Amino acid sequence: MSHKSFHPHHRILMGPGPSNVNPRVLTALSHATIGHLDPQFIELMDSIKTLLQDTFKTENEATFVLSGPGSLGMEACLVNMIEPGDKVIVCTGGYFANRMIQIVEKIGGIAVPVKENWGRAIDPQKLEDTLKENKDAKIAAFVHAETSTGALSNIKELSKIAHAHNCMVVADVVTSLGAAEVQVDEWQLDAVYSCSQKGLACVAGMAPVSFSEKAVDHIKSRKIPVQSWFNDLNLLTGYWSGQKRSYHHTAPSNQYYGLHEALLILKEEGIENAWRRHKENSAKLILRLKDEFNLEPIVPAGERIPHLLAIKVPEGIDEAQVRSDLLTKHNLEIGAGLGELAGKVWRIGLMGYNSNEKMIDYFISALKKELHKH
Repeated sequence: MSHKSFHPHHRILMGPGPSNVNPRVLTALSHATIGHLDPQFIELMDSIKTLLQDTFKTENEATFVLSGPGSLGMEACLVNMIEPGDKVIVCTGGYFANRMIQIVEKIGGIAVPVKENWGRAIDPQKLEDTLKENKDAKIAAFVHAETSTGALSNIKELSKIAHAHNCMVVADVVTSLGAAEVQVDEWQLDAVYSCSQKGLACVAGMAPVSFSEKAVDHIKSRKIPVQSWFNDLNLLTGYWSGQKRSYHHTAPSNQYYGLHEALLILKEEGIENAWRRHKENSAKLILRLKDEFNLEPIVPAGERIPHLLAIKVPEGIDEAQVRSDLLTKHNLEIGAGLGELAGKVWRIGLMGYNSNEKMIDYFISALKKELHKH
């Protein structure tokens, strides 16, 4: 087998993530590599931290980036917040909420699910009822924007209910951060995590996290040490704060250059403007899908992620073949269904750099050609 340099075909990424990256970010990624304790890199880390605080809408000091995907952020928040034997209420209505349960159980927690139908936002009353039945629960965990279904839950309300029952909150904002309203401080979200490749429109492989002061105190007062070396908040904060930084791991400096540029682009636009742009373009796409194909999201209006739509596949259509043809003939990637929705939906992302009318027009044109054939 002969080997040569890898040059991928350019793809238009309109699935659940990653999304296409702003050329400014790609340029930033190519800058000269520096060391993970270089004074320049420490300055960069501090700037990323401030930009993330703006993006998360928080003043939390413990706001930084983990060198890994959103799933690492999920594990970091849960492993720091939960001790073996802790009862954790987990709102589940999709694939990624179910992953939360797996992690809770692996670290010795007792997971109590609040089950919702796939494709629906979590019913706050179900959380209320479950908390009344489990007065010894310590943590409530939920997904804001469930990537597998396209459902957006009201985590402001869920958080309010959890705190009324003396529970701390772990929130997944992987798909929502940068594209839908997220208010960490106002909504009293104690530990939150996200990713870099969706609403932030950067490359994958970084997980922004933020822990409230209350959460930090909770972690420092644990009876059993955090059951992870890499994800231990006590060690991570030594790398991300203070005059003298403690070596933790070899951070991928070029990745961080890209994230910094992506966050800077978001700040230049204004976070509220970004939320509005995603909402408006989503409405335009939904209207086009309805008018031209009679296709609709499976999630009811009012519960939809504005930038990730799960569209029901028409009867008699080979959904996998349509996705394959869009990729091979139009260089256009959309997502398949996961779990209970496998084979039943297409997941269409209109996020970050791709949330614009040009992308909507291209997608509608390509889908029209392929559906006509099928």
